[in-house]
Amino acid sequence: MRFLRLFLFFALMNEVFSLKGSCGMEQEPEPAEGAAGCGCGKLKRASGGSAEPAGKYSSSSNGGPSEARGDENQVQSQMVWISGGEFLMGTDNPGIAADGEGPQRPVHVDPFYMDIHEVTNQQFQSFVSATGYITEAENLETRLYLRNLSEQVKSQINQAVAAAPWWLPVKGANWKNPEGPDSNITDRLHHPVVQVSWTDALAYCSWANKRLPTEAEWEFACRGGLKDRLYPWGNKLNPKGQHYANLWQGEFPSHNSEEDGYTKTSPVMSFPGNAFGLYDMVGNAWEWTSDWWSVHHTTDHQHNPTGPSSGTDKVKKGGSYMCHKSYCYRYRCAARSQNTPDSAASNLGFRCASEQER
Repeated sequence: MRFLRLFLFFALMNEVFSLKGSCGMEQEPEPAEGAAGCGCGKLKRASGGSAEPAGKYSSSSNGGPSEARGDENQVQSQMVWISGGEFLMGTDNPGIAADGEGPQRPVHVDPFYMDIHEVTNQQFQSFVSATGYITEAENLETRLYLRNLSEQVKSQINQAVAAAPWWLPVKGANWKNPEGPDSNITDRLHHPVVQVSWTDALAYCSWANKRLPTEAEWEFACRGGLKDRLYPWGNKLNPKGQHYANLWQGEFPSHNSEEDGYTKTSPVMSFPGNAFGLYDMVGNAWEWTSDWWSVHHTTDHQHNPTGPSSGTDKVKKGGSYMCHKSYCYRYRCAARSQNTPDSAASNLGFRCASEQER
């Protein structure tokens, strides 16, 4: 059986401001010592928050644009025009230095379109129905998933992942059954599709006459025109006591207090968008990019960088609902991680980009 390198969660405006005086702005309390300790991207298959605790999530209190979801057929083709420009990519204050978050460097990206949200289960279902596509996870014997499984599935598992015991190998886990055979997406059609590999994501984007965004495009879009900020909305994780992303609250991995309203993925656009009108750029599900992985970056000015010409892993951005600052402090615009192109997991999805609106 082939082996996948799976990331683990925790170890967790269309104009850009002037680049002057940019040093040292991304600042929050230092992440916990285990912030990169989940083995993210290493496994093989077999606050800067508010001073007061954030309130329990509700779409009304968070100002979430519930009416913006609209009809799925309409949302399916919605993309945001991003006018491009120059920005400072990466950070000189890395949360996880080993991931190659720095150095901060000047980058210019040309104009492009980006999906307003992650590709949903319903959208991916349309693709599969039209093409008969079979994902890589459906062709593999097992998938890894967090220990948040039904007792029936757990009873059929006789081993864990030694490097990260909160992950378990699950037979039959795929995009239609994200947590195994006794799960389904019937009530999650507007959630991001997960358990899709980089190859699966590329196939969908090609079918839709789109492509995967580069890491530079993704980060430019995530920042939404803000300079030297940790998150798409600023430097505070929960400004004014509101949740702006689907992340893990409580103690990882033993207890998710669900303060943002969700323990797994959430419907797309459940939280406020950034200044570019993009939703769920951090949290909810990791997102594939087109770049091969490298931790070495030039400080020279770059125009539309696309990463190395080859490699073994692909870059993913944004973190997921499994991210917690004590382990996976990767729900920041500059944060990054990697997986092999055939990897799939219950918190890994994607969105598409294009030079033209589709």
